[in-house]
Amino acid sequence: MSICLAAGALVISLGASEITLSWRHSVQKSLWEEVWQETREGLVIAEARIQGSGAGMDPPDGAKLVGGFWRWKPDLTPLREVVMRRSGATADWRVCVEGRCRSLDELLPAEADPVLMKRCG
Repeated sequence: MSICLAAGALVISLGASEITLSWRHSVQKSLWEEVWQETREGLVIAEARIQGSGAGMDPPDGAKLVGGFWRWKPDLTPLREVVMRRSGATADWRVCVEGRCRSLDELLPAEADPVLMKRCG
């Protein structure tokens, strides 16, 4: 099992069934991270975390402040795919696999938009 990134006909396997997707909020500049896992039912968020709050980024009730991040488990049904848009006006998405983080433009062309995260296969 593995999570893939797709942009048009280009599909890249990340070689892992769990990744961390991160970005910086365009206004607050706070770091936001989501841990995604591939399951038989689809992609699920194991944990969401945000470093700070404001501009619509307030952590939900029940979030806990641990290690400088507000952390919680979103209550979402599994998704078939996650659509990531790239405006060029902000820093690109970052993808971390087993502690190794790379900017999305290291994996796919900078002009590739939208990018879909989905199960491979």
